[in-house]
Amino acid sequence: MSNNRRDFIKKTAVLGMGLAAAPAMAATSTRTASNGLENTTRPKVLFFDVNETLLDLTTMKTSVGNALGNRPDLLPLWFTTMLQYSLVTTVGRQYNDFGIIGAAALQMVAANHGIKISEEEAKTAILTPLRSIPAHPEVKESLARLRKAGYKLVSFTNSSNIGVKTQFENAGLIEYFDERLSIEDLGKYKPHTDAYDWAARMMGVQPEECMLIAAHGWDIAGALWAKWRGAFIGRPGAQLYPLAPNPEFNEKDLKLITNQLIALK
Repeated sequence: MSNNRRDFIKKTAVLGMGLAAAPAMAATSTRTASNGLENTTRPKVLFFDVNETLLDLTTMKTSVGNALGNRPDLLPLWFTTMLQYSLVTTVGRQYNDFGIIGAAALQMVAANHGIKISEEEAKTAILTPLRSIPAHPEVKESLARLRKAGYKLVSFTNSSNIGVKTQFENAGLIEYFDERLSIEDLGKYKPHTDAYDWAARMMGVQPEECMLIAAHGWDIAGALWAKWRGAFIGRPGAQLYPLAPNPEFNEKDLKLITNQLIALK
């Protein structure tokens, strides 16, 4: 083989490695999201999803699993069915409380697997434990640090106003938040873009001045598509949506995200 041919192959291989490595480097960036936004300054408002992001759903999952005939393997199907029909409701220009949709979804999943469960039993299985679930271990300290650092904290949930108020009271989270927003006041569920636009207007800020912190890939995707910034908490079983932009932060818990947010100027 000639020297010229060896040089050509060598250069081509190096170029190929560089192109292959580029997406991986972008995916692991903790500062610049793939939506092209400049993320070198602090967001004006931190919006927090509630269930699973801040609150540990273990107790509720156990209750729902028991209602489904001790079939914990059906839990992911129940949750995705609940999310699916919340979006069906939104697209159909209708509105039902998220807990009511969850109970209906539970009945649907149960029926498809030969399990009998009444509407009242479904509501009890979901709503009773949901009202009193605890915060994840690192949440309170992280929220306190963010407030001390000067951040404005707003909860932003698909749950009802009274539902999240009760949850925060029982979990001891009321004092950490400047505002609580529920899509109940809009009548459109996240991740509809209108929900994020509405939340930004409610806080008097532009979309690019908002950051959503959530443990759901669909929620992060919706926020980024609405031109918000995003921070993903990779709770067990949570995954980002591969076809959406990358969020600015991607960590296993809120403490690690808090460390990086406080470092921003």
